[in-house]
Amino acid sequence: MRATLRDLRIETPSWAYANSGTRFMVFAQAGVPRTPQEKIADAAVVHRLTGVAPAVALHIPWDEVDDYAALAAYAKEQGVEIGAINSNVFQDDDYKLGSVTNADPRIRRKAIDHLVHCVDVMDATGSRDLKLWFSDGINYPGQDNLRARQDRLAEALREVYDRLGPHQRMLLEYKLFEPAFYATDVPDWGTSFAHCVELGPKAGVCIDTGHHAPGTNIEFIVAFLLRAGKLAAFDFNSRFYADDDLMAGAADPFQLFRIMHELVLANATGTDAGIAFMLDQCHNLEAKIPAIIRSVLNIQEAQAKALLVDSAALEKAQEAGDVLAANAVLMDAFSTDVRPLLRDLRADVGLDPDPVEAYHRSGYQQQIVAERVGGVQAGWGA
Repeated sequence: MRATLRDLRIETPSWAYANSGTRFMVFAQAGVPRTPQEKIADAAVVHRLTGVAPAVALHIPWDEVDDYAALAAYAKEQGVEIGAINSNVFQDDDYKLGSVTNADPRIRRKAIDHLVHCVDVMDATGSRDLKLWFSDGINYPGQDNLRARQDRLAEALREVYDRLGPHQRMLLEYKLFEPAFYATDVPDWGTSFAHCVELGPKAGVCIDTGHHAPGTNIEFIVAFLLRAGKLAAFDFNSRFYADDDLMAGAADPFQLFRIMHELVLANATGTDAGIAFMLDQCHNLEAKIPAIIRSVLNIQEAQAKALLVDSAALEKAQEAGDVLAANAVLMDAFSTDVRPLLRDLRADVGLDPDPVEAYHRSGYQQQIVAERVGGVQAGWGA
């Protein structure tokens, strides 16, 4: 069990360290990064304190630099690496009616060129994963041809897929609604799955835990995609209503546990499984780095509890049709306080047992507040 816990890797997002928040207002905080290098430096602090966050995802163009190889070298010096490259085809006036699904071939070409540029960035940084999320959709019946939009999407995905190198992957995210309210072009896991199957083995589904209708059984989606071999990544966060991007495990820790239980059953939490565990969060009120550390710890706790499930007892109860006994096995594991175990695990590898308190004692927050002045603080581009 301890070896499995040590094998978990959680990728943190560059934009979570910057000024980020809701579409209504982004409240600036002192000490937030001004450059991609400073975002990477903050991510390196999270990794040094937790030991399980060795990669930081970039967002293009929010993290645009002249020399991506140099940026990757800087990350290595800091003790981390560049993770997924996230594209952005939703913050340009040209994309008002869609990007890769737009009826205008000029705009589609512009969007596809950006996605191909993101693969160029992957080549330069050594990144494995290209993460795609499209805001494309329509607001009114009759606004555009739904089937034609799927054809355009498939054509764009194919061109970008064919550009991938032999060890690179495409992660196709989905979102139920917003900003398109009548029909979103990639609204659910089934649409993403269908396109990924058509594309081939280098395409997989990315599950964002905030991108579902209320009451959706996300662990069923996890189980289905694991069975089909098409679960490639998670964007972990919490939500109360719709895509709130709060700390992972904050709103419904039992849901996070249930997701991890399905992954543990499939032996899919380790690096060999190839599933990218990523955070996708925007911390608008809370301090950035402590919130990210807390999210990492919450995922670790969910995994530890899932590993405590008595699989033999669970299987016996399931085969016997004993509904209450089977549920009790899960609840016993979920109710177990695993924090002492994880504190011991950190101490065993030379880490502070309490990463959040270690951060507060480190003085890093005071250091960046003092140093990061006189420049434009990075934001998420809203």
